[in-house]
Amino acid sequence: MRDGRRFLDRVGRYSMKKPLVVLKGGATALGQTAASSHTGSLASDDRVFDGISRQLGMVRAESLEEAYEATATFATQPLPRGKRVLVFTAAGGWGVLCADACVRAGLEVVALPDDLRAEIDALLPSRWSRNNPVDMAGGESRDTIPTLLDLVTRHPAVDAVDLSGPGHPGANAGVLKSGEFYPGYASTASSRFTSDRMLATPKSRRSERAVRQAGALGERARHHRPRRDEPRAAHGRGGGRLLYPSAHRAVRALAHLVRYAEWRRRRS
Repeated sequence: MRDGRRFLDRVGRYSMKKPLVVLKGGATALGQTAASSHTGSLASDDRVFDGISRQLGMVRAESLEEAYEATATFATQPLPRGKRVLVFTAAGGWGVLCADACVRAGLEVVALPDDLRAEIDALLPSRWSRNNPVDMAGGESRDTIPTLLDLVTRHPAVDAVDLSGPGHPGANAGVLKSGEFYPGYASTASSRFTSDRMLATPKSRRSERAVRQAGALGERARHHRPRRDEPRAAHGRGGGRLLYPSAHRAVRALAHLVRYAEWRRRRS
């Protein structure tokens, strides 16, 4: 950049209108040397550029994938009013991974309010986790998930929602059964029975269920809170909705939303 001050002035004005996602090389000493030899320009200390990014509301990505996902997230999700996240999961382990990712990203896995816990309790089996992350314990369905999302997105203590897992068990069962290790892949007969039971549902019905879940998520995100979900990525993309392949990538995108929204509030 020949004129750093001019660049900063333009970024400051632009970021108040829309998010600016930046992917910049030269973050390490080795990268700075490579950048200088390649372009003939001086690559500055990365800490300086990082501080400038925070001051000017620039959204800085560490990889090309993160840059694309951050851009797509800003294009499809509303800005959150805060950093309080509620996690819904079809399997406890996914919820734990997502909660860890949220904490590392500076987001708050909010404690489940008593009134919201009571409403959720009426919809899920008695074995559900009763805390955040909300392990739905097999109680997720095409009817309960939209209702649960309505309850959560209306609640003033929740700023963003993460939904992991619906649609995956049936898809995984199909992959396992078509593999060369079936039926000997499982250590117990119950595992094989579970896969067989999932596959007993016609593929058309499994697809319809995934489409309905993705549609419910999209409608609620448009009017209420940002969300991450992964019922079936292909169906979600077909409906013009953004779905993420992992909790960690989704949480990074959400953290960009939160930080940019906070910057906008401070500037205004």
